[in-house]
Amino acid sequence: MDLLSIIGYLAGIFTTIAVIPQIYKALTTNKVDDISPVFFSILLLGVGLWTVYGILKIDWPIILTNGISFILNALMLSIYLKNKLEK
Repeated sequence: MDLLSIIGYLAGIFTTIAVIPQIYKALTTNKVDDISPVFFSILLLGVGLWTVYGILKIDWPIILTNGISFILNALMLSIYLKNKLEK
């Protein structure tokens, strides 16, 4: 694996895992009042488009990290919506 791919994977991994502490906090505290659904909606659109871009270019670091990021951010948005609908 070349240096460029390693940098691509590392950048993607760090930006992908950044949402995990927020998901954990929302699940353990059941509080989502400080979360912006607009932010997560825009982020979902962005990482979704990055995933499509990666597929079109056949660029695995982009496909994998943004695909996983899409799933994690969709999970966060669904936690938010579930919490708000229950109240």
